[in-house]
Amino acid sequence: MLTAFSSLDALPDGCDVLFAAGGRHSFFCTGSWWRVSIEHALPAGAAPCLAVYAEQGRPLVLFPLQTQDHGRGLKSLTSFYTCLWQPLIHPQADAAVLWRAGQAFGRFCRGWPTVCVEALDADLPGLPALLAGLRAAGLLLHRFDHFGNWHQKVAGWSWPDYLVSRPGPLRETIRRKLRKNERDAALGFQLITAPADTEAGIAAYEDVYRRSWKEPEPFPRFNPALMRAAAAAGALRLGVLRHAGAPVAAQYWIVANGHAAVLKLAHDEALKALSPGTLLTALMIRHLLEQDRAIELDFGRGDDPYKQLWVGERRQRVGYVLMNPRRAGGLLYLGRHLLGRMRRALRPSRGG
Repeated sequence: MLTAFSSLDALPDGCDVLFAAGGRHSFFCTGSWWRVSIEHALPAGAAPCLAVYAEQGRPLVLFPLQTQDHGRGLKSLTSFYTCLWQPLIHPQADAAVLWRAGQAFGRFCRGWPTVCVEALDADLPGLPALLAGLRAAGLLLHRFDHFGNWHQKVAGWSWPDYLVSRPGPLRETIRRKLRKNERDAALGFQLITAPADTEAGIAAYEDVYRRSWKEPEPFPRFNPALMRAAAAAGALRLGVLRHAGAPVAAQYWIVANGHAAVLKLAHDEALKALSPGTLLTALMIRHLLEQDRAIELDFGRGDDPYKQLWVGERRQRVGYVLMNPRRAGGLLYLGRHLLGRMRRALRPSRGG
């Protein structure tokens, strides 16, 4: 049986097991993440839709979703900030349970012409069974590449180990900037982790952000709220680099179960000659390796060229459009998809 709930507080007893299991996998699967996303990153006309699949009254799979356009659309509970989305699965749910959960979810999704879920780990355990259940419910699936995620496995690495792994030019830049940091009394590094220090850290971060090259945030309350939630969970690593007492670079990471993900980073363009962003990133990674014993560094969404300097592995996050062929909108999407495939197949190769 699958039931939809309109808020986290309305979820039935037993869902805490699902959140605990998700949290062991990623901070992006915790109740803290979903609450901040719901309260501070939903667009106008959107509302949370938390679909819970249960058997004999026991919740086994939670699909975090959102309705859009005042209920006329449905998609995963994802936003511009989402680095990973996935259903929250009970540790004891086997492939048969996941197939039934996928089928129930598919029947629920038939209420819309198309449903989009995105930011998925293509290798998520249990995903094949869920997808098979969706197909059994009569839905057609179109997989697409969503975004690249640059990361680096660093279990057991020291700071020198990390430096050796990086390209020569970056390695020398880091060493030069760290020496300058040690000699220049005007430069100061501050690491904020405790809730008591978070508000001052947020103020410094927002001061830097306003003077950076970054575009204004589409949801300006999201990052401060996430920093507060992460600090309360002991997961915040907010770094601030100061020059003559003024913040010139800031970035924050979330560290959970050895996984360290950078969410946002910015520096003052007026002091670009000091390379404050490079210096702060180096100081943060050194701390993550030496103090937090991180096992993975994660640079989040997108294939920005600078990320490939700091980490060397890429994985593809994917999405699926779930099409209902019994509804006109689903058939229209399917037709467009097939037409696009035909055009690509008929397009002459460059060598032809």
